[in-house]
Amino acid sequence: MRASLIQIAVDQDESVDSRRRRAAALVREQRDADLVVLPELWPVGAFAYQEFEAHAETPTGPTYRVMADAARDAGVWLHAGSVVERAEDGTLYNTSLVLAPTGELAAVYRKIHRFGFDKGEAVMMGAGTEPVTVPVPGSLTLGLGTCYDLRFPELFRALVDAGAETLVVPAGWPARRRGHWTLLARARAVENQAYVLACGTAGTHAGVEQAGHSIVVDPWGEVLAEAGPGEEVLTVDLDPGVVAKTREDFPALKDRRLGLAEPVTRD
Repeated sequence: MRASLIQIAVDQDESVDSRRRRAAALVREQRDADLVVLPELWPVGAFAYQEFEAHAETPTGPTYRVMADAARDAGVWLHAGSVVERAEDGTLYNTSLVLAPTGELAAVYRKIHRFGFDKGEAVMMGAGTEPVTVPVPGSLTLGLGTCYDLRFPELFRALVDAGAETLVVPAGWPARRRGHWTLLARARAVENQAYVLACGTAGTHAGVEQAGHSIVVDPWGEVLAEAGPGEEVLTVDLDPGVVAKTREDFPALKDRRLGLAEPVTRD
């Protein structure tokens, strides 16, 4: 599987419609890829909270329609990053869209762990409740997470238990915590013996400088490729057999102890 991560720059002076068109053009350029990944909330900016209401859409709204055309034209599986979804009851969600090469919507994932510590996304958006995997025919099964999810290993264990072999994490990660971004991406790869495709944004969202440094990590925790801080496309070939071989050669997942008793507190 050839994967291309599009680390698009988000500039609040660029209109959402213009950025959609630009992202679609970048997707179309990846015709040699099998899977293309965009970052979290790239249409509006992950920290541009004041824009969320104005640009909320359904999963089959304007971002989906533009991305569906691009996925069909390029003939790729497309993780179109995430959008601000407005549900039928009016609740907003940070929702990822995965499209098949036909342009059909193959999966949606509502971000489970909301960032903000009682402000921003944490209070403006609802929380997803369901881990989501996406089997890619003839290749690797994708497990979906989004940005802040990366700090919660139990989600990725659930994805692996559901068959995930590649963990895809679009993000709008701030530059001041870039060290955590790369550390956690490698940790999720090592502990789950899975590829990690972590795709971030460049630029500045509502005054918050973005980390960039999208990264691809193999099941041994080795960094296969890492972007710089600016707009960039990262392309890497992934071998589906590496996941199975890693898990066979070092079968740590078989030694998990589930259903442990509550910890005992000693006086």
